[in-house]
Amino acid sequence: MLNSGESPNTRREPAEKQTGYTQELRRTLTFKDLVTFGLITMLPIAPTQVYALASAESFGMAPLVYLVGMIAMVFTALSYSVMSREFPIAGSAYSFVQRGLNPHVGFLTGWIIILDYLIIPGMLISFSNLWLSAVLPGIPPIVILIVFAAIITLVNVRGIILTRWASYLFLFCQLGLIVIFIICALKYVLIDGNGLGGFSLSPFYQPGKVDLQFIATAASIAVLGFIGFDSISTLSEETRNPTRTVGRAVVASLCLIGLLFLSQSYFATLAHPDHTDLDPGMGYFDIIREVGGDVLYYAFIVIGVACVGIANALTVQSAISRVIYSMSRDKLLPFSGILSKVHDRYKTPANATIFVGLVSVLTGLFLSLDLLAKLVNFGAMSTYMLLNLSVITHFIIKNKRRGFGSLIRYLVCPLIGFSVIGFIWSGFDKTTYIIGFAWLAIGIVFGAIKSKGYREVPPALSEI
Repeated sequence: MLNSGESPNTRREPAEKQTGYTQELRRTLTFKDLVTFGLITMLPIAPTQVYALASAESFGMAPLVYLVGMIAMVFTALSYSVMSREFPIAGSAYSFVQRGLNPHVGFLTGWIIILDYLIIPGMLISFSNLWLSAVLPGIPPIVILIVFAAIITLVNVRGIILTRWASYLFLFCQLGLIVIFIICALKYVLIDGNGLGGFSLSPFYQPGKVDLQFIATAASIAVLGFIGFDSISTLSEETRNPTRTVGRAVVASLCLIGLLFLSQSYFATLAHPDHTDLDPGMGYFDIIREVGGDVLYYAFIVIGVACVGIANALTVQSAISRVIYSMSRDKLLPFSGILSKVHDRYKTPANATIFVGLVSVLTGLFLSLDLLAKLVNFGAMSTYMLLNLSVITHFIIKNKRRGFGSLIRYLVCPLIGFSVIGFIWSGFDKTTYIIGFAWLAIGIVFGAIKSKGYREVPPALSEI
């Protein structure tokens, strides 16, 4: 079915005529591949990282926290969905804001994404190093950083097909562990009579404790656990039928990961309802050991190390390398001629991928995990707000979609998404704002130089 206002001939135009770019990347990915990519990026076993914090902040109602977060993020996911159908090209929010809102604001969006995603692989590898020390103490951090960065860079340079199969492998490992944990938790609670001793609604609702302030706090905690669903849209130029596939995959992966988070946190709460004695860093692992013993405990740590340091970092590096590639072919970054090169054999943005790998090692060595996490959150939330605004500008203001359905889809939903993200964005600490806005200021100056005072736009936009 054609979009409103789309002529029958539009779909048959070559990609370079529709987008202004020649198709260089290899189209191999399907809906299933994209959903798997999104799930891996968001990490199915992510509650191992934040469950204890979420439980402490919510009076033991961590499942409710994840439910609120999933509902809150759906609105922004819908914005990504409609923009990916409208502009099926690599670059994610950079390309969407560039074409839907303003080319120069689009550049600044891409600049913010770079701050966000460029440092995530290093942060993830550092997390793995932290966990690995619980099993194999004494390994120098630089060794882990270099080995993990080399693995993910090699896989991504070799091609999206290899990345896809690695994603499937790690996804099945995580899903297998989750199923085993739930089975052990059921036995621990229902058969052995431990924890709450049976099913209960208390993990979702406790009278007198749930109010608007609770919901706001819950959203601010949980939304950060869903960062990464947007990475799917960076693969538009490597996807078969992207106008139909990418948007559906974005929403599907967000809903599926939400259900996985809900189920894990629910059974963890049934097994260990007292949130006051949970260790902030290892609380979830302690519950795993409680219900499944040492074997399951160490299995989660080992698989967690591999999934975070390799699988999760692999998909994030793949996403940011394509954003850098997209901005470089628009000649908007330093060394654009080098970073926009596509590997002759593998048809991947190899130079951009290698660059991200090098930065991953440096960020992991010289920046703290706390600072990295703050910068990632600032970049992601800023990007999501601009993306929601671009939907309103493109469909309501520029294309004048004013019917009832269009107003709900292109105005109300993006406004809700913008408001939720804006609330979370307003709660960052002073250090995050200082570093985030300093990075943005550098981007504004650099963008002014590249565009001759913001008067020129990338050639691809002027050729459409």
